[in-house]
Amino acid sequence: MPHRTAPYGSWPSPVDARLVAAHDGRPEYLGAVGDELWWTAPRPEEGGRRALIRQRPGAEPESVLPPPWNIRNRVIEYGGRPWAGAPGSPGGEGPLVVFTHFPDQRLYLLRPDPAPDGDGPGARAEPVPLTPVSGTGGGLRWCDPVVRPAHGDVVCVLEEFTGDGPTDVRRTLASVPLDGSAADDRTRVRDLTDDAHRFLTGARFSPDGRRVAWLAWDHPAMPWDGTLVRVADVTGDGAFTGARTLLGGPEESVAQVEWAADGRTLLAATDRTGWWNLHRVDPATGEAVNLCPREEEFGGGLWKIGLRWFAPLPGGLVAVLHGRGRQALGLLDPATGELADAPGPWTEWAPALAVADTRVVGIAAGTHSAYEIVELDTGSGHARVVAEEHRPAVDPAHLPQPQERTFTGPGGRDVHAHVYPPRHPDHKGPAGELPPYVIWVHGGPTSRVPMVLDLEIAYFTSRGIGVAEVDYGGSTGYGREYRNRLRGQWGVVDVEDCAAVARALADEGTADPARLAIRGGSAGGWTSAASLTSPAGEVYACATITYPILDLKGWATGETHDFESQYLRSLVGDPEADADRYHDRSPVHHADRIDRPFLLLQGLDDVICPPVQCERFLERIAGRGVPHAYLAFEGEGHGFRRADTIVRAVEAEFSLYAQTFGIERDDVPTLPLKEDM
Repeated sequence: MPHRTAPYGSWPSPVDARLVAAHDGRPEYLGAVGDELWWTAPRPEEGGRRALIRQRPGAEPESVLPPPWNIRNRVIEYGGRPWAGAPGSPGGEGPLVVFTHFPDQRLYLLRPDPAPDGDGPGARAEPVPLTPVSGTGGGLRWCDPVVRPAHGDVVCVLEEFTGDGPTDVRRTLASVPLDGSAADDRTRVRDLTDDAHRFLTGARFSPDGRRVAWLAWDHPAMPWDGTLVRVADVTGDGAFTGARTLLGGPEESVAQVEWAADGRTLLAATDRTGWWNLHRVDPATGEAVNLCPREEEFGGGLWKIGLRWFAPLPGGLVAVLHGRGRQALGLLDPATGELADAPGPWTEWAPALAVADTRVVGIAAGTHSAYEIVELDTGSGHARVVAEEHRPAVDPAHLPQPQERTFTGPGGRDVHAHVYPPRHPDHKGPAGELPPYVIWVHGGPTSRVPMVLDLEIAYFTSRGIGVAEVDYGGSTGYGREYRNRLRGQWGVVDVEDCAAVARALADEGTADPARLAIRGGSAGGWTSAASLTSPAGEVYACATITYPILDLKGWATGETHDFESQYLRSLVGDPEADADRYHDRSPVHHADRIDRPFLLLQGLDDVICPPVQCERFLERIAGRGVPHAYLAFEGEGHGFRRADTIVRAVEAEFSLYAQTFGIERDDVPTLPLKEDM
């Protein structure tokens, strides 16, 4: 069938904003409970809650709890692993599961199956609270639980607010009784570690339960800067004794620690070589041996507590995620260093590995497949999909075909990106016309973008607008040297690298130089806004800025949460000694330089990048005649979760581009742009 010629941006598409919203998010926190698989999954159409999903052998996945149960927590605000389980006994009670509920942040116990002497078919106990509620500040929060049936408890990271300020907080590993006695009595919760370290991950017990390891770090470090491996002995009553530091330091980031299958040694993903490689560690001496020396990452940025890039198997092999700019699943033989990759079409595996006997299970996606639950049989080497959360009914011909590219930035430095050209099975652009492109800037900024199916990207590319996602200097996935490019240079390197990609696309004839835009959320929102006030950003015709940082000084002096409250010390500098730098790089102080349209999107419940940042910025824009729109959403925090919000945001963003780029279509609501003259 011949292609119909139509202007870029005007093509019809089956990928509408409702479809984008319905498929937003991905499964997380996969785990095995006996021979069952459990995980959490997004439910945008149910108020953005996360459901707890269970899959028994040979059965379809099922949601364990109805709305309004929301399996999330707010530890370090980004959250952490919200559930853990223990298998039931043969012929007796079924599995036991503990989980956190987002509205009250309490820890609950659930036995999803009726006891043999229950109250008839389908009888099931309701969730029972295990922890109390605190009225101090942000209260009590829990994550990364480990159930210890032999001790009758669950060990968690406890985040406890001691005052009303965002940094009035302490964290410890704590023991919570499974009998519910702590539900109304805080004194029944037993601290297992002291307050020597500001941040920590959950406990990792040796197979015999007699030793334990965890990660810790302190301000001003972020976990990708420097962490410590802590170890202790476990007493007969479950307490920790003899805690000591085994590995790590201010310039060594250990992303994950686990006990090896032999129970005698530890495994740690540390970047002491400049790359997160997997090491075997002697728990007595701290001596570390690199098991597979490569210029690849076997770990990543620890943005959430409980991420898992590797998992030991009973026979001694280790399932690992590894790669450069992306992560594949492989099986590593620690004895030989041999690494064999799993077969399949997936281009990215999420850090959520689980092991069930000789099976490795993970969450993987490809360029034409959304994140799904995939099982690798280590005996046969066969990989198969065991559960699909999202399988959009879209002809693959409407989906983009991404290209991995490396561009040249200032000074000849490499800048990595994924380029998604416009694609449509029936339409093409007019001869002589180049497509508009939008530069997508990821958050973090110490993060990266996976090259996988994203229907929000397909929404634009199927209409004739290209997308380029940039892993600017400072991103993870390319070694510590690349990651450290952003030290002291946030607002410079990120802005320059994104602009370099935009200019290169225009110079090579891929993109229309007059129709380039930039967009991003959180740290990406900062880069998008900073680009509008920077000479490097003059390449853009407009910008979409989502829940951004706009005022560095305000953000560094009480306007954000504890986890990132000193992040800017490495990204920008000391707030007092480098006060001029904080002022000069902040978009809020350079509203007079902005002369292009922009869209500002913000969640009103955001405590990471609060609305006051946007409000302060808009005060400086008022009266300057700059076309703009500000959409603020009640009930949304840092990252939009509700279907209606996502629909409104996607359509508003497209309308901004349509108006700026001269695209005519009548199937998207027109976004009113104020000029405030």
